[in-house]
Amino acid sequence: MRSAVTMAEVAARAGVSVSTVSHVVNETRHVNAETRERVLKVIKETGYLPNRVASSLVTSETHLIGIVMSALTNRFFVPVVAAIDRAGRRRGYSSVLADSRDRVASEAEAVSMLLSRRVDGLVLAPSGGDRRAVLDKLVEEQVPTVLIDRFVDERFDQVGVENIESMAALVEHLAALGHSRIALVSGLRSIPTTAERIAGYELGLKRAGLPLDRRLVVSGRSAADPAESALTKLLRCKDAPTAVVSGNNYMTIGVLRALQKRSMRVPDDIAVVAYDDLEFADVFEPRLTVVAQPVAQIATKAVELLIRRMASKENTSSPSCIRFPGVFVHRESCGCALRDASLSPSAAVGAKRGGLRSHSVVPAV
Repeated sequence: MRSAVTMAEVAARAGVSVSTVSHVVNETRHVNAETRERVLKVIKETGYLPNRVASSLVTSETHLIGIVMSALTNRFFVPVVAAIDRAGRRRGYSSVLADSRDRVASEAEAVSMLLSRRVDGLVLAPSGGDRRAVLDKLVEEQVPTVLIDRFVDERFDQVGVENIESMAALVEHLAALGHSRIALVSGLRSIPTTAERIAGYELGLKRAGLPLDRRLVVSGRSAADPAESALTKLLRCKDAPTAVVSGNNYMTIGVLRALQKRSMRVPDDIAVVAYDDLEFADVFEPRLTVVAQPVAQIATKAVELLIRRMASKENTSSPSCIRFPGVFVHRESCGCALRDASLSPSAAVGAKRGGLRSHSVVPAV
C-alpha cells in the first residue's frame, strides 16, 4: 500500500518551497497564478490530502451540508433538521446529521467526523460548556459555519429566535389575567437560550409590577423527567404557583405529566404557557398557549448564510447576527375565555417591542 504523500514531496515535484505549498493549500498568502496551478496539479496527481481544504482542492465541492445538534435528545431540533435539509435541497445540497447530545466532547467528535466526510459547510447548535476548542478549530481551518439557535460567538454568522421579549410577553400575559405567583421551569444553565429566557421571565415580572421570587424558578434541565420532578416538588410547597411557564417543548411534556399525576386541571387549577410549540399542542385539552419559533424562516436563513460563506473563498465579510421574533399562539391553557381568543394587551405590547409576532387561534365551533 502506498504511503501518504508529504507536503515536502509535493514541493519537490512542483519545484517550490514547502511554505509555498502551505500557502496554496491554506490560502494564507498570495501565490502567483502559474505557481498555484502547478502546485494544485501536483496535489491532484499525488492525491495529497493534508486536511479538509486540500481535499476540496482535489475533489471539488461535495454539496454536503453538515448539521451538528442534539436532535436525538432535544425535540425542538427535529423540525429544525428537517427544515435545514429542505432548504438545502432547494439549493442543490444534501445534509448529513451528527448528534452532539449537547456535550462538548460529542460535538467535537461530530464535527471531526463531518469534516472527514468533506462537507462543504456546517450548521451548528453549540453545546453547553466550554465550546471554545471546537469553535476555534472551525475558525482556524476556515470551515464555513453558521451557528443556529444559540448565540455564543460573534466570529460566526448566527441565526435564531429572539428570546427575552418573547418570554417577557408570556409572563405579562399571565399577569394580565391576575396571576401573581408565576413559576418558570427553566432549561440547562449551560445553554445560552436558558439564560435569555430567564432574563425574559424576570423582565416580564418587572413590567407587570410583580416581585421576583427565586423559589419559583426551578430547573427542568431541558428534559421531560427533570421538569416533571422539579414542578412536582414546587407544587408541594406553601404558596404554590397559580401559573407556570415551561422553558421549552420537551419540558412542557414533563410539566403536563406532573399536573396530571396530581389531578390538577388546566387552566382551572393552574394556568400553563410554554416556550416552543408542540406538534400536537392544538389537540391537547385545553390547547396550549405558546410562543412558537419560526423554524422554517430560521433554517432557510441559516442555509442562505452558509451557502454565501461557502461561495466566498476569501470569507472576509462581517458575520451576521439575525434574530427572528417569536410567534405568540393564543389558545386556552392560559385561562382566557374560550369565546375570546383575541391577543391580550400584554402580548400586543411585546409585539410592538419587536420581540414577538402575534397569531391567535380561534377555537373550533
